[in-house]
Amino acid sequence: MTMAKSKQPQQALEAVVVRFAGDSGDGMQLTGTQFSDTSAMFGNDVATFPNYPSEIRAPQGSLYGVSGFQVHIGSVEISTPGDNVDLLVAMNPAGLKTNLHAVKVGHGIIVDTDSFTKKNLEKAQ
Repeated sequence: MTMAKSKQPQQALEAVVVRFAGDSGDGMQLTGTQFSDTSAMFGNDVATFPNYPSEIRAPQGSLYGVSGFQVHIGSVEISTPGDNVDLLVAMNPAGLKTNLHAVKVGHGIIVDTDSFTKKNLEKAQ
C-alpha cells in the first residue's frame, strides 16, 4: 500500500462531505451507513444520500454499475447531503471516473489501488 502525505497543515472543519463509490454489491451502502452511524454516535449532525445504479446488476467494473453513498457530517446543523465532495473514497477506476468531477479542487481522494488493474482500467473508459 502506498500512502501520499499532504504538506498542508491539519485543520478542524465544521462540516465535511464524504462520498463512497464502487461497484454495486461492493458494500458502498453498508459502508456509508456505518460511517454515518459512527459519526452520529460522536454527536455530529448527519445527512445522507444513497445512490444506486439505474442498471440492474451491470457488469462489474463498468461505469453503469457504480453505486455510491454520500454523507454530509458536521458539528453544526446539517440540512442537505451536500453538493461538492471534500473526500472521495473510490473502490475501483469506474467509481473514480464517475465521481471525480464532484471533488472540490485541492481536496482528498482515497482509492483502492489493488483494483486498478489493466482490465478494470479498460472497463472504465
